[in-house]
Amino acid sequence: MISFQNLYLIYLLAAILFILAIRGLASPQSARKGNYLGMLGMTLAVLVTLLVLPSRNDLGILTALILAAVLGVSGAFQIKMTALPQMIALLNGAGGLSSLLVGFAQVLRQQAYALDATLGIVIGGVAFSGSIIAFLKLAGWYPFKRLPFANLISAALLLALAFFWIQFATSDAMGAVYLLSLMALLFGIALSLPVGGADMPIMISILNACSGFAAVGIGFSFSNVALIITGALVGASGTILAIGMTKAMNKNLISVLFSKQTESSSVADLQKTAHTASVEDAAFLMQNAGKVIIVPGYGMASAGAQYALKNMASLLEDKYHTVVKFAIHPVAGRMPGHMNVLLAEAKVDYDKVFGLDDINPDFETADVAYVIGANDITNPAAKTEPSSPLYGMPVLEVYKAKTVIFVKRSLATGYSGAANPLFFADNTLMLYGDAKKITEEIVADL
Repeated sequence: MISFQNLYLIYLLAAILFILAIRGLASPQSARKGNYLGMLGMTLAVLVTLLVLPSRNDLGILTALILAAVLGVSGAFQIKMTALPQMIALLNGAGGLSSLLVGFAQVLRQQAYALDATLGIVIGGVAFSGSIIAFLKLAGWYPFKRLPFANLISAALLLALAFFWIQFATSDAMGAVYLLSLMALLFGIALSLPVGGADMPIMISILNACSGFAAVGIGFSFSNVALIITGALVGASGTILAIGMTKAMNKNLISVLFSKQTESSSVADLQKTAHTASVEDAAFLMQNAGKVIIVPGYGMASAGAQYALKNMASLLEDKYHTVVKFAIHPVAGRMPGHMNVLLAEAKVDYDKVFGLDDINPDFETADVAYVIGANDITNPAAKTEPSSPLYGMPVLEVYKAKTVIFVKRSLATGYSGAANPLFFADNTLMLYGDAKKITEEIVADL
């Protein structure tokens, strides 16, 4: 039997591994090592916790662990990189649901109010239902663009949640905890529904933080040091990431969660004609360019074009002595760091990947900006059109390049629904089709 002193030492070791894991995930170079450290820390925490349980159903626990492991491993192998944001949303939801169920069981066992368990129920419920809505939106399975009276509904649910929380705390009425759980689930749904596509990476970070803080509440309820530390790390890192992303988008968390969605103009409203180009035109422009800046977006992820981009960049550098850089917007893709992960997968040199603030001054001296499947993050309406849902968000200033080559399947709007006037600019050439196929054809021509 493990003594409590040794137990806390092992928990401390697990916590150190978690901290090192998060530090590793801050950089593509060390991300793989960070993942391994995190897995090792979680393995230690789970095994030690199982060993010190005073009474347990070994068969039930073992069955649950095996089923969960099979589900997790099979899901990880089957998931495509393009669907990784949906996977992250589901994992956030799973963390929230576990906190809700454990907190609920603790309250039923005690038959009395407990602040820590109730915090786990409320925050876990919000994280779970909010993450499910995020998953449906990211997967394209949520058909509605807007939620009427969204802020009013959220305010009403928040008041109801506070009412039942106070009722449960003052009377120990067990009926109130059922209603409290229901209000938490409904509030999570109402909170996520109005969030626009451009803000979804921020919402994922917020929900990630919620799942962590819910675990903290459950950790206090069971006096589990590992759960408290782990939850605090997840909650704090998710909060810091969300705040950092909102600053990068010139927003704040309140505006992301509660601002009214605005109607945006459609492509038809612009009543302009886009200039089209051929693969040969694009190859000619690039081979005569001194500097090319590649701007990847979700279209690159969807087509799996990162390897073709790597080949194109290497060819331009080696054969034509072109300066090639990659421009990454903080919210490119569907989750924080989505484009960085894909480029790292293709072994793009980290020194050639630049963030928004570092790369924007370079567009003025770029001969070609090759925009591959990016839309909202390059939309100049964010600077000029107050009615746009993107207004105020810093964007990659690709329009300042001498020539913009835009690779898209069509002139359809991005995830925010905002039309992009860059499609019709005099210095923009549209290349319609699959991003991977077009890039491979350009490589062949080069």
